[in-house]
Amino acid sequence: MKAKVTRSTELRFKALPGRDSADPFGPADEESTLSLRVVRMSSDPSRSAHVHPHSAEAVFVSAGHGTLWVEGERVAISAGDTFLVPAGAKHATLPDADSEMELICFFPHPDLSQNIQELTGPVGSDAT
Repeated sequence: MKAKVTRSTELRFKALPGRDSADPFGPADEESTLSLRVVRMSSDPSRSAHVHPHSAEAVFVSAGHGTLWVEGERVAISAGDTFLVPAGAKHATLPDADSEMELICFFPHPDLSQNIQELTGPVGSDAT
């Protein structure tokens, strides 16, 4: 078995609504049965929610503090916390105004690009 190592200096972040994300591995890795995403964000009042229709999402908060919003419910989260979002649930993570957050997100689905739907409008609006 050959392990795949991605160095932090090799991460290529791309802009998504209200956050930047990098996918260290995924569908290009033939043996992969899961996806992983590193997410960095600062406070953004226009942050929109999203959905993962094909799998749950397990998240580790590696830095910062803020709020987890899932289907209208809010809970405070901070570095060291973990949480699990059910498949199909509308959700978003919102850093506090004085914090930047970094999340490590795991999905039991090999192709995250086929397992995410961005919603429109700020979190908590009628559009989400």
